[in-house]
Amino acid sequence: MKSLLFLFALCPLLCLPAEALAKDGPNFILINIDDLGYADIGPFGAKIPTPNLDRMAKEGLKLTSHYAAPVCSPSRAAMMTGCYPKRVLPIPGVLFPAAAVGLHPAEVTVGEVLKQAGYATTCIGKWHLGDQPEFLPTAQGFDSYFGIPYSNDMGPASEGSKSNPDKPLPKTNDKGKAGKKDGGDNDETGLKGNAQPPLPLLDGGNVIERVKAAEQHTFTRRYTERAVKYIRENQQQPFFLYLPHNAVHFPHYPHQDFIGKSGLSLQKDWVLEVDWSVGQILDTLRALKLDANTLVIFTSDNGGPVNQGADNTPLRGSKGSTLEGGMRVCTLAWWPGKIAAGTKTAAITSHMDWLPTFGTLARSKSLEKLKLDGKDISPVLLGQKDATGHDVFHYYSGFNLQAVRSGPWKYQFATKQLFNLDTDIGEATNVAKDHADIVAQLQKHADAMKADLGDKTKDAPGVRQLGRVENPQPLIATDGTVRPGFDKIAKKLP
Repeated sequence: MKSLLFLFALCPLLCLPAEALAKDGPNFILINIDDLGYADIGPFGAKIPTPNLDRMAKEGLKLTSHYAAPVCSPSRAAMMTGCYPKRVLPIPGVLFPAAAVGLHPAEVTVGEVLKQAGYATTCIGKWHLGDQPEFLPTAQGFDSYFGIPYSNDMGPASEGSKSNPDKPLPKTNDKGKAGKKDGGDNDETGLKGNAQPPLPLLDGGNVIERVKAAEQHTFTRRYTERAVKYIRENQQQPFFLYLPHNAVHFPHYPHQDFIGKSGLSLQKDWVLEVDWSVGQILDTLRALKLDANTLVIFTSDNGGPVNQGADNTPLRGSKGSTLEGGMRVCTLAWWPGKIAAGTKTAAITSHMDWLPTFGTLARSKSLEKLKLDGKDISPVLLGQKDATGHDVFHYYSGFNLQAVRSGPWKYQFATKQLFNLDTDIGEATNVAKDHADIVAQLQKHADAMKADLGDKTKDAPGVRQLGRVENPQPLIATDGTVRPGFDKIAKKLP
């Protein structure tokens, strides 16, 4: 009954007719890189050449205090819904293949907000908000989808998903953990380790490939080609292109043309290919004279994993943590003629802000019906006087509230450490003893958030329901059989 009430409450929004205002709004392109470090690109201090991203920064805006979440699925939930991940995707970590849960179908995504405003919408790349039919992009406001439903390491070791291409592939998979229905210790978030099924590539509602090592090398190029084609085909109407790359998540599979180009590592080679991809997108917009009417955002889904070659300098910490290196991500905004060239902002912004920002710029009326944690940051992007970001930002990891920030001040609860991020971006010096009043104020902010979303539990007043299905199945079985309904291309894949 609670689930039905939740769905009925959102029904007036989901049933809204398309608004005839899109002609006045810009196109939107949201490029989301996987596991990119804060200093992995030139505008944020990389030691490798990234000329296209350098130009993007030179012609646009750097957001130096932009926040994601510590890991993939929560970050994407925030990006799609405009809410803290715990509010809309209360899971302890990330989603895995054949998960019984995912983003609730009644949640309203940025795709739905823009589609209702008259935009064409597509998702090209990694989704990671649930791989069952009810959770896929085409059920969440996207007209079309091309990509894989979760991370590129969530497949069999023998097919290249657990090791870099410079390592020999194991001939067989070691026996891994099975799901609960098989007597294993996995939870409802899906199959883990070597119990994972073959990695599927989807085109709309069809599984078109069983992704092995050779196919992994082609992801970035194929996504880019598909994105360019989409821009060309939709240039006469407003569009939203969500481009979440698999790059540069481990295992690192740059195209053969980029292997060795950085002279450093496969991870850095793949960053070079990401830069090439951005160049293709921006060059296409310039050639079609769409640049003056297109807002392009470049960002990462979380901080980079330092142990896999990412560079988060000068931030402390790595992917998976609520230190700055785990959640503060390199972010660029580009809109020639609207965003001032060569500018930067230290305003506190986040992935939760893209939905309200895009919706506002598209003049979408549907925003009025949504409960959001994000805010419209278009005044920040457009350089309006006195524009501000978030007054307070909360650092959640799974169910746990681990830190809070207001202005320059960040307080970590477990360690009772206070940092002034304006003067100590690397979180090196604890100044809590000198600023008891600030600690007390930050604690008040945290207490207010705990009353809404809780701490160390998923049961809290403001936490919404997960989507849930019975008897979840892999899109490709271990023997290559394609799930019914996704098998229009082939019943079985080698």
